Amino acid sequence: MAKTKTSATVKNPRQRLSRNERQRQLMDTAWRLVRAEGTDALTLGRLAEQAGVTKPVVYDHFGTREGLLAALYRDFDSRHTARMDAALAESPATLQDRATVIAEAYVDCVPAQGREIPGVVAALVGSPELDRVKRDCETDVMQRCHAALSPFAKKNALSTARLRGMLGAADALSYATANGEITIAQAKDELAEIIMAMVKR
Repeated sequence: MAKTKTSATVKNPRQRLSRNERQRQLMDTAWRLVRAEGTDALTLGRLAEQAGVTKPVVYDHFGTREGLLAALYRDFDSRHTARMDAALAESPATLQDRATVIAEAYVDCVPAQGREIPGVVAALVGSPELDRVKRDCETDVMQRCHAALSPFAKKNALSTARLRGMLGAADALSYATANGEITIAQAKDELAEIIMAMVKR
């Protein structure tokens, strides 16, 4: 007589994640690892161990440690732009409101991520991978800000040089809040004033 399989002898098959789901799992695990132990602890091997996957899986997604760090930077940037886009879509169409929304979205992004993103950037200093990723992300943000602010500016007033200056100020003020040098409210107010002054020049 054939034995019937009991629930105790039947093994549940391991759930297979789609590539996008696996990527999200690995990114979330990487952020937790950086938060807990710092960027120096983040290696592809350690990530595989923490995520419960084999090393080839992690290598397939990121290729190198620099690729992983660049992916974390892109992840951070995409959340920032999504937050800004949503806020701009709901804001009144005035210069002050648009400047305030951009300032709030930018300043809130760094403290929301904590000290992890400065560590990621520091780990990639001098990396061609980060240079390329940062350029792409900054270009995208400048284009979004240009579209939001151009109705209030004179023709050709929002030059690349001015938008670059705005981003430099935004980065400096955001990281100053992360370091506790200034308050979030101070950073937002100052950045909004800088944006409005840039548009009115």
